[in-house]
Amino acid sequence: QVQLVESGGGLVQAGGSLRLSCAASELTFSSYAVAWFRQAPGKEREFVATSSWNGRSTAYADSVKGRFTISRDTANNRVYLQMSSLKPEDTAVYYCAVRHDLDIATQKHEYNYWGQGTQVTVSS
Repeated sequence: QVQLVESGGGLVQAGGSLRLSCAASELTFSSYAVAWFRQAPGKEREFVATSSWNGRSTAYADSVKGRFTISRDTANNRVYLQMSSLKPEDTAVYYCAVRHDLDIATQKHEYNYWGQGTQVTVSS
């Protein structure tokens, strides 16, 4: 059974950085497109970043462009989200997702597997 496990969340001051990690069991990231989404309290889950199967194609939400970077570690079968210049509005639960396709996608319904999420809290 495929399982995705996120880690690396926590409490950080505005302007700080965090790196989120996503590990998978029963699945090899290099065969699929992956993404990060986030959900703040009382809001819909929203797209953050996505990477194609080989990492050559990426896309970001306008709100994080230039501050966040999605990457892969093929050797260790992990996906990362490097977050810099964090803002209080980045506070949310962050989810790793995988889709049965090679190419990027930005819609929740296009993803087949989800992790349980990791909390990121940015204080002002």
